[in-house]
Amino acid sequence: MKLNILPGLLAIIFLLSGGAKLVSLPFEIEAFARWGYPFWFMYLTGVLEVAGAIGLLLPRLSALAGACLAGLMVGAVLTHVIHAEWPMLVIAGSIMLLAAWHGWRGREDIMQLLRGIKN
Repeated sequence: MKLNILPGLLAIIFLLSGGAKLVSLPFEIEAFARWGYPFWFMYLTGVLEVAGAIGLLLPRLSALAGACLAGLMVGAVLTHVIHAEWPMLVIAGSIMLLAAWHGWRGREDIMQLLRGIKN
């Protein structure tokens, strides 16, 4: 039996982060306002994070969800760079790298999934 905790760990992170955006926790509202992003973007980001967290837990979609979430995290990393939020940059960058690693490690699963869609 292959034990892989990375998708579960990432799912928890993205479920909590996305959930905080969807329920409009004050720190999320303040952050998006500080960055100058509209509130609809906060909700969109929350939906994408929660959907990605669910995808991480589905074996067939897990690697693809990781790759997509890594792409989403590029925006978070750039936001933290632009606003000189260095501690948050380290956290967001680490999460991005872990999600990218999960996607890369499952690249054969992604290719198989894409071949199945193509046919």
